[in-house]
Amino acid sequence: LQALDLCVQLLETGETALIVSDAKYCYGAQGRSPDIPPNTTLTLEVELLAARDAPDLELLSGKEKIQLANRKRERGNFFYQQADYVLAINSYDIALKVIGSSSKVDFSPEEEAELLDVKVKCLNNLAASQLKLDHYEAALKSCNLVLEHQPGNIKALFRKGKVLAQQGEYRDAIPILKAALKLEPSNKTIHAELSKLVKKHADQKNVETEMYRKMLGNPSAAGTPGKCKDKLPW
Repeated sequence: LQALDLCVQLLETGETALIVSDAKYCYGAQGRSPDIPPNTTLTLEVELLAARDAPDLELLSGKEKIQLANRKRERGNFFYQQADYVLAINSYDIALKVIGSSSKVDFSPEEEAELLDVKVKCLNNLAASQLKLDHYEAALKSCNLVLEHQPGNIKALFRKGKVLAQQGEYRDAIPILKAALKLEPSNKTIHAELSKLVKKHADQKNVETEMYRKMLGNPSAAGTPGKCKDKLPW
């Protein structure tokens, strides 16, 4: 809970505190079924029994680094489910910093592969959170980082297509969504998004065509009185 994270830092070992927190810093609008309803103010009694320093990332074994990164990622997932996208982004960023930190310990190929898997999951989730906040450039960067490692990652392709669409770049978004659909032809979500973009792109081209006609002083026939025109002879 964010309320605990904020308050525990102010406690001394052995100290007890009574914390009254708004739902925003606890379980938010979602609540926690079945015991905590949505938008509930909580009163927490907390005793700090012990405290320890943060781990030295350079000295973590591969297994320890994976576990720590996964904990931060899962924390981000929790905040995402609570629709607290800012805190979700913060958690995914921390997980990525753990994964990307230098190390004085050698990792096995299996551990390296697992770290990469966690990194890709974090980047995909980060992009999803950034999209929710309309942070399109940041989301695009996150998607591209995934695709550097896994060019066929369907989630990253789909979200990249959505980002470009939100920016009005339909011409670039459509082939990316087509690539995602080719990898997973039965995906109804991609189908729906692609169909929507194709229509928007067609509408956009019609608007541009009409605008060019007006700029060139050649309005469409619909805007002028109809006239009978002779056909050119062969």
